[in-house]
Amino acid sequence: MTHVAPYRRVSGHRPRLLDLYCCQGGAAKGYTDAGFDVTGVDISPQPRYPYRFIQADAIAYVLAHGAAFDFIHASPPCQHDSECQRIQGNTHPDLIAPTRTALETTGRPWVIENVRGAVPKLRAPVMLCGPMFGLETYRHRYFETGGGFTLAQPGHPAHLVPQAKMGRPVPPDHYGQFVGNFSGVGLARRVMGVPWMNRDGIRECIPPAYTHWIGRAALALPAADRLGVAA
Repeated sequence: MTHVAPYRRVSGHRPRLLDLYCCQGGAAKGYTDAGFDVTGVDISPQPRYPYRFIQADAIAYVLAHGAAFDFIHASPPCQHDSECQRIQGNTHPDLIAPTRTALETTGRPWVIENVRGAVPKLRAPVMLCGPMFGLETYRHRYFETGGGFTLAQPGHPAHLVPQAKMGRPVPPDHYGQFVGNFSGVGLARRVMGVPWMNRDGIRECIPPAYTHWIGRAALALPAADRLGVAA
């Protein structure tokens, strides 16, 4: 049986979260708002990342330092499983399995996030969609959990609002599709809740509302409750 390792909580300090493949910090914003102290890791410089940042290989970093954190989020690059990249014939590394293997060595609870094309590689993922959180975009993202942490699948509201075509301006009474070389960065920032991001960050990011919900669930773990972590 897997046991969730307790949060090493120090009075006056937030539990520590490691944000792997962090990009510009959409996931980080949600976890910070939920109550975590977040450190981001990415192999590329991320000058727009709004929290503590370390430039490093994500897998190497989690193998060396992952056990020092209380919760780990990983968003391996989605390009390998992106429909757009397959259409264009581009090739990218598949890092889901190596990331999972590294996370399993830490003894910490964790989440792996990715896109629909990666679902066959993910183990019993939970799907999150914008309208679940009042967002005006259908941005399906899939979350595998591990290390003793689980999530229940929320109800999925019907897609009743039409969606703008990929790359096109968003007409009135439509939801935006903020992927690729999309139009309307200002609108996307508002809808997604990421006012500090540019187009490159937005088209790959997780809406902070998703990880805020996950973070609150993580802070409600029984082991966390016993140590007085606010739920």
